[in-house]
Amino acid sequence: MSKRHSTKYKIDRRLGENLWGRPKSPVNRRNYGPGQHGQGRKGKLSDFGVQLRAKQKLKGYYGNVSEKQFRKIYAEAVRIKGDTSENLIGLLERRLDAIVYRSKFVATVFAARQFINHGHIKVNGVKVNISSYRCKPGDVIEVREKSKQLAFVLEATELAERDVPEYITVDHNKMTATFNTIPTFSDVPYPVMMEPNLVVEFYSR
Repeated sequence: MSKRHSTKYKIDRRLGENLWGRPKSPVNRRNYGPGQHGQGRKGKLSDFGVQLRAKQKLKGYYGNVSEKQFRKIYAEAVRIKGDTSENLIGLLERRLDAIVYRSKFVATVFAARQFINHGHIKVNGVKVNISSYRCKPGDVIEVREKSKQLAFVLEATELAERDVPEYITVDHNKMTATFNTIPTFSDVPYPVMMEPNLVVEFYSR
């Protein structure tokens, strides 16, 4: 299975941050942008630039979701009663690829998307191959029986670089995860500082 190293590392380099907290991220060695002008790009960002960067960071974290899809998620977050930034995080964390990644069934969110697309995941006993599928509290996500012994799955469960958050209960022996509740922003274990309030400001200009 492809792990899309070039894509995720390109995002890390462009943003100048180790977005997923991975030990092999090139930002750990070179915390500047890619290309021959990478080291000369640092300058004071405008308010728009700060907001754009916050949006790119959050969008990139979830597997570089397309702009059209991300804007659609934001529009739905606006319609839901309550704080828009909290709603946005809740909707992103309900994505099936995010839950598969959080459950440590795979090493990266890119791998989670591919894992789901290839039919390795069931939700409440039914195969789901849509990575943007939205889970509800109480849903049980499981790795298909034939896929439970795949080497990269077993390796991912042993990763020490991140822990399973409290809003998901995981049994790695059975390869099942229960999505307990929709998390708030403070519940989500981002390895870098996210600013969903700036994302809201970006789209509401």
